[in-house]
Amino acid sequence: MLPSQALLPAVVFAVAALQALASDTFMAAVYEHAVALPRPTEEPVPASDALALMNRNMDVLEGAIREAAQQGAHIIVTPEDGIYGWRFTRESIYPYLEDIPDPVVNWIPCTDPSRFGPAPVQERLSCMARNNSIYVVANIGDKKPCDSSDPNCPRDGRYQYNTDVIFDTQGKLVARYHKYNLFRGETQFNYPKEPEVVTFETPFGKFGIFTCFDILFYEPAVVLVSKMQVDTVLFPTAWMNVLPFLTAIEFHSAWAMGMRVNLLSANTHNTTMAMTGSGLFTPQGPAAYHYDSVTEEGHLLLAELGTHPRLSPTYPPAINWSLYATSIEKFPGENNTFSGAVRKDIFTFRELRHKDGNYTVCQRDLCCHLVYQMSNKRRDEVYVLGAFDGLHGSLIKYHWQICTLLKCPSTNLSTCGQPVETAQTKFEMFSLSGTFGTSYVFPEVLYSGVQLAPGEFEVLRDGRLRSKHGTSKPLITATLFGRLYEKD
Repeated sequence: MLPSQALLPAVVFAVAALQALASDTFMAAVYEHAVALPRPTEEPVPASDALALMNRNMDVLEGAIREAAQQGAHIIVTPEDGIYGWRFTRESIYPYLEDIPDPVVNWIPCTDPSRFGPAPVQERLSCMARNNSIYVVANIGDKKPCDSSDPNCPRDGRYQYNTDVIFDTQGKLVARYHKYNLFRGETQFNYPKEPEVVTFETPFGKFGIFTCFDILFYEPAVVLVSKMQVDTVLFPTAWMNVLPFLTAIEFHSAWAMGMRVNLLSANTHNTTMAMTGSGLFTPQGPAAYHYDSVTEEGHLLLAELGTHPRLSPTYPPAINWSLYATSIEKFPGENNTFSGAVRKDIFTFRELRHKDGNYTVCQRDLCCHLVYQMSNKRRDEVYVLGAFDGLHGSLIKYHWQICTLLKCPSTNLSTCGQPVETAQTKFEMFSLSGTFGTSYVFPEVLYSGVQLAPGEFEVLRDGRLRSKHGTSKPLITATLFGRLYEKD
């Protein structure tokens, strides 16, 4: 017989599970969290101080989790660095770490908190999940001792990992993921010895998980979706927006559409570091998203998503991303081009000098084709067609093929590729395509004010990104992001 204190959560879980099994949809939530940050220091703080800071953040997360559960959410994702923040050295982050066991141990920290030593953060997260009958996804730090028998053991005798944990509706630890692709500033953490591919089953679909920078690489991101066939990816992130392309909502929505999978993206919120942009993204586009570069407040998002998107009658077909572009001859005047930098990437651009036209621009193996018609050709705004085929990044280099219809910040062509958030020009139509050398291409349209355009564009099976009925708002970019993983 179940203890009396456990009876109610068990009943609630059973009802929720039956409801989820009987439905083709589930309720998902993500919380964009304005993280309370530690005081920068190179020396470790007392463990009590570290826990006090983490409890401040968990107080906020607990409120969001409770609200999401009350609104019917089955699962909630919280951000990377959402519990302890950042600004750490390898030494100073140590008091914030806990030993996170392999989920095969069948552990509920809420009811057995000391089984693997002190674990107050895991205990509290487990209780949040258990008390609210909701799956909780959080990002914390794992520590694992090692010794001289391990030739890769760090000098301080431990591995430290950026780690995602998932607790089910009973508070049981059901998944643990160690981030494999660390961003350049994450020197406080170690790389796992091998990339991890973490999945788990729920009554409402098969889930996978990875973290932030991981989304740009074949392992684990593509492996998880293409080989493990997950329905939904959980994505804690601390994403610093980079206009005109790599804004969080822009790329994460594009990735979900290109990979044809649900993506639950929870970002940290810090306007000083340009961190904002969370969403519940589907193969058809965003179900809900949030972008706020002005206020310092967190934000809860909820949406109903397909449990098994591949079984949906509206599931997008597979795309041959180069079919159309390779079947046409290059349009006249393709050599009337100039170079411009998007950060450090040198694009080949061509100015759209007329109200309408057919343009081509090429770089290396990539040719981008555009057919367009502006609602009105303004003298104070310049648009270009751009192509990039090459390696991006400083320490870690990865290969992009990008075709873009892009607004320039000013009429000075030397500014093309620099960040821009607003525009005045609408388009009656556009059709963008490219001779991509990869099947991994991610489409997205971004409007003035950093807004997405759900339902206003489509991708044809021959690889054309096309507006449906013109743009309802002024356009910043229409972009096809191609990733050639084998050329990294």
